[in-house]
Amino acid sequence: MKYTVDKKEQYVVFTPLEEKLDSALSPKLKSELLTVHAEGYQNLVIDMSQVKYVDSSGLSALLVGNREFSREGGIFVISGAQEHVIKLIKISMLDKVFNLVETLEEAAEAIFMHEIENGNSEEEEES
Repeated sequence: MKYTVDKKEQYVVFTPLEEKLDSALSPKLKSELLTVHAEGYQNLVIDMSQVKYVDSSGLSALLVGNREFSREGGIFVISGAQEHVIKLIKISMLDKVFNLVETLEEAAEAIFMHEIENGNSEEEEES
């Protein structure tokens, strides 16, 4: 599986450089997402702009990533998903589960807002 990883201060941008995320690639995608999480990153943006097709195993890999990054208060954002991928996510009713944004700028804003909200809730718990 070809991909790039761009590590920022608050998050990682993971970009699959594949047209299909199917049963042939999803185990590798799961493994790479778990590796990034194990490196200590709390927030991940997956840039889906190159991906034209996702099947159920691809969605499963995305769900694993979403669960892992959300488990400890982080956020998993899907950016730039193409129309076919969005349709499948909506048909699967996962648009209620995933954080979907159109651009990497919106993804950065979503992470920034998430960090602020988490920071505020931790301060409220302490007082």
